[in-house]
Amino acid sequence: MAVHKTMKDLQADVDTYIGQFKEGYFSPLAMLARLTEELGELAREVNHYYGEKPKKSSETEKAIEEELGDLLFVLICMANALKVDLEDAHDHVMDKFKTRDSDRWTRIEQE
Repeated sequence: MAVHKTMKDLQADVDTYIGQFKEGYFSPLAMLARLTEELGELAREVNHYYGEKPKKSSETEKAIEEELGDLLFVLICMANALKVDLEDAHDHVMDKFKTRDSDRWTRIEQE
């Protein structure tokens, strides 16, 4: 049976991992560069799978899941370093979308 982790669990896992190294978290600017780098890698994979640019025969196969995981790891690192609770951030943004955009999209039951 798979164990489902909360965002707090994920943040704690990453903090425990990073906490074992003297260097600790990178600076916010360095992590932003890492996020950009990982997002570019994800974009490349999405383009190979769903876009018009097939992989070269010399390129290794990477899963979109792996690239999303890399991106999530760096995002959690940045949140931890900046003391951001991602569950709170998620709740805040969902509230914003539910109120600000409540009538923006066509709901399934309205079709």
